[in-house]
Amino acid sequence: MTDTKYDLLAIGNALVDLLAQTNEEYITRQDELHDMKKGSMSLIDSARALELYGDMNEPTKMSGGSAANTMACFASFGGQGAYIGKVADDELGKTYKAALSDIGVDYDTPPLTDGAATGRCMILVTPDGERTMNTYLGAATELGPHDIDEATIKAAKITYLEGYLYDPPHAMEAFIKAARLAHGGGRMVSLTLSDSFCVDRHREAFKDLVSHHVDILFANEDEIKSLYETDDLEKAIKIVTDECAITAITRSEKGSIIINSGHRTNIAAEPIEKLVDSTGAGDAYAAGFLYGYTRGGDMATCGRYGSIAASHVIQQMGPRPSVRLADLLSKKAA
Repeated sequence: MTDTKYDLLAIGNALVDLLAQTNEEYITRQDELHDMKKGSMSLIDSARALELYGDMNEPTKMSGGSAANTMACFASFGGQGAYIGKVADDELGKTYKAALSDIGVDYDTPPLTDGAATGRCMILVTPDGERTMNTYLGAATELGPHDIDEATIKAAKITYLEGYLYDPPHAMEAFIKAARLAHGGGRMVSLTLSDSFCVDRHREAFKDLVSHHVDILFANEDEIKSLYETDDLEKAIKIVTDECAITAITRSEKGSIIINSGHRTNIAAEPIEKLVDSTGAGDAYAAGFLYGYTRGGDMATCGRYGSIAASHVIQQMGPRPSVRLADLLSKKAA
């Protein structure tokens, strides 16, 4: 086996997040005009991105993308990580790379030098803390199998795949290549389903991926029910138990359920003072869980770490931690 250099390697859509608060009326109107479903992620073109940007009131700008947010939280816990994702050779792309480097995450994917600009996600947050995302993928669509570095994959304990990345054309090939390389090197593969609408678009491909290539699956309640086309959570749990070794299902204020080789562990949600923005809650949960797992923690410990990370990010605007999660963990343990 190759020497371990990374605890976690994440592969995802490299996007710059633009976050702004809005009201319910705006979302309702945009749903009528553009089918913008509250709480979902919709893919948009560059013209629509410019239109939405014009509607946003002084948006907060930060490096984002689901898997990259997970890596930011993972690094904040103290884990050693790397990231694979495609940006353009433009100012946003350079800012994106610098942001990951500044938090200690290795990021060496060659930028796109000719073509689309760095991707961006317009995130609209309503007063209830729900986020509605509109994503222009841009350069992220160019990530393909050629960007999957064998040495990097085999040097990571776990390779983590972002479900949103299934939308670009070459992503499935990249995922399968990464999973085969990881397993060929005696490593593990993890997947987050990302969004129930994303699951709807790629259900059969996701089922095949989970069944044949994934060791640790992350999903929220809606996503796991969408995957197995049922309104019954217990039915979905029964199916996934036979398909994947470890599954963590997040349920917002109801906490999470972890299924490990048929054994079920219920995790309580961490108390919060106020829900501000739910963006990145699942990303943070996965980071905490995987940090605990790579440190040899049992399922209860992994789930609690995930809940601690998620409870922190939903009490602020944006998905990246505003404090060191390692310090927060120490305070919770005291």
